[in-house]
Amino acid sequence: MSQDPASLTDGLELARALIRRPSVTPRDEGALDVLQSALQSLGFKCERMFFSAEDAPGVDNLYARLGTEAPNFCFAGHTDVVPVGDGWTVDPFGAPVIDGHLYGRGAADMKSAIAAFVAAAARFLKDRGKPKGSISLLITGDEEGDAINGTVKMLERLKARGEKLDVCVVGEPTNPNRLGDMIKIGRRGSLTAKLAVYGTQGHSAYPHLADNPIPRLMKMLTAISEKPLDEGSAHFQASTLAITTVDVGNSATNVIPAVARAGFNIRFNDLHSGASLTTWLRRTFDELAVGHYELAARISGESFLTPPGQLSSLVSESVKAVLGTTPELSTTGGTSDARFIKDACPVCEFGMVGQSMHKADERCALVDLENLTAIYTRVLARYFAAA
Repeated sequence: MSQDPASLTDGLELARALIRRPSVTPRDEGALDVLQSALQSLGFKCERMFFSAEDAPGVDNLYARLGTEAPNFCFAGHTDVVPVGDGWTVDPFGAPVIDGHLYGRGAADMKSAIAAFVAAAARFLKDRGKPKGSISLLITGDEEGDAINGTVKMLERLKARGEKLDVCVVGEPTNPNRLGDMIKIGRRGSLTAKLAVYGTQGHSAYPHLADNPIPRLMKMLTAISEKPLDEGSAHFQASTLAITTVDVGNSATNVIPAVARAGFNIRFNDLHSGASLTTWLRRTFDELAVGHYELAARISGESFLTPPGQLSSLVSESVKAVLGTTPELSTTGGTSDARFIKDACPVCEFGMVGQSMHKADERCALVDLENLTAIYTRVLARYFAAA
């Protein structure tokens, strides 16, 4: 279904069309078809990239590019959304506009930002014509899921054929309270661990004949959580460790269990790596329970930083020109696909207000959608003016 390019200079209808596709990860449900149709009407060459793996669902992705020359300005994002959950007062995939807000799953995270960038590209092309370089979009359906068959593999395919991204803006909802609050120039790393501590089952009346793993587990968790990991660094807040679960599963009051389990998550700054933290955990646990535990650690992303410079200044100056405010350059929050893109080119993140993301009645203000479009338009104009 083709679209009138003139209608795309306003992002609202495209945002509504995307929200109406119930693309709960990893399902697409036609969301990428909607986006592809819009981009093709603007002259973008679109390529669908489907990837699958034995241990993860297959995922459809979209790479679109206008132009063939350098520099290549890329916008990255995702059309998949988290499950709906309970508590909605509107149809989560109905995309109603109520009291100046667009409602629906993905309105904040991040279908509206995708629509804003498409609208910005349409305005840029209408006012200035094709750029001296390229505009591209790297859109995955796997950001809210396993992040295995999305951005990582798309970047690998581009690299294999010698296609380069020069800079990238990711449209994640970076603003905590108001549009213009914050640009993300990096993210903390994330390590998730599962710990199993073993003993010997026995009767609780005869503890000397058993080996209770619970006190041992408590000492191990205390050892890693009683002191801060660090006090932060130049661009990062202090690393954090949160114990997320302690499980014994013992329904009997007169039995000492044979195993006790726990889970924890570490969000770490650039003073650490996943490998260094894993080494520290094993060294600490060996001192307390060598031979009596198993540790499984998974690093979903290392910390990274795109130092303040040309890209963050470009976005910051555009925000100030449109809104009159200077955003904070931050590395707070969880992980995003920027952790993969940073290996390909300088990257920063700027998108909608995030207060309602992943919540019931997720929404964005229509004025924010318009202002974000204006900011993205200015970023494109200033980038290609300097190219």
